Amino acid sequence: MQLQGLSTLLPVLIYFFLSREGNAFFQAHDTLHFKNSFPLFMNEKNKEINRREIFGKIIASSLLIAIPNESAQARLEAVNRPDLLPSEPNLNVIQIKKILTSGQAKRVSNLLTALDRDTGFRLRVLCQAYPQTPGLAIRDYWDLGKEGQKDDKYIVLVVDEFGGKGNVLNFNVGEGVKFALPNVFWTRLQSKYGTTFFVKENGIDIAIVNAVEAIVSCLRSEDFCVNVPDQGVSLKSLGM
Repeated sequence: MQLQGLSTLLPVLIYFFLSREGNAFFQAHDTLHFKNSFPLFMNEKNKEINRREIFGKIIASSLLIAIPNESAQARLEAVNRPDLLPSEPNLNVIQIKKILTSGQAKRVSNLLTALDRDTGFRLRVLCQAYPQTPGLAIRDYWDLGKEGQKDDKYIVLVVDEFGGKGNVLNFNVGEGVKFALPNVFWTRLQSKYGTTFFVKENGIDIAIVNAVEAIVSCLRSEDFCVNVPDQGVSLKSLGM
């Protein structure tokens, strides 16, 4: 029964992945949702490779993706809004949607500055509410993930509630970080602090602060982090 349904679905999937609508879908979503296997900042060659990989996974699991209609296609247009970015350069924390208090944002920024200075890892935080997002413009603002760029020790934490329907923590991780923090770490970090249950019980600002502290703690540790550290790490261990 599953194979019969897949044979009916296959032509639709092929059309979607090869069509203009399919391109629009990936252009929009590679700025927001996919982490690790489909990073935010990706050159065209790698994008095509990952598209084929995702296509294979969809066929293997028989997932259904509807072809966008005209109104959906408009929502999926690639986003590039430099006008939403602050005029001040090189901020570690950008809040298109204000979530952190001024004190929280300053403390997080100080942690990230010290991390960059001491380890060379660049962690940046973007708080937004889709569709109000700078999208690809953030790549130029932070000088991250550009094609041919050798400095790939970066992490972008994109915080977005997406209407309260998904995990609020989304990570775009450079190749230079994956030797320090494997893919499973990011999945566990999302599961611990980014769920709707955690946000409802503790607040989205606490989710952000806890996630940042966990990342900083692991990147400063001599141990290989697979699990997320417990809360309550000292400021000294974070380089403060």
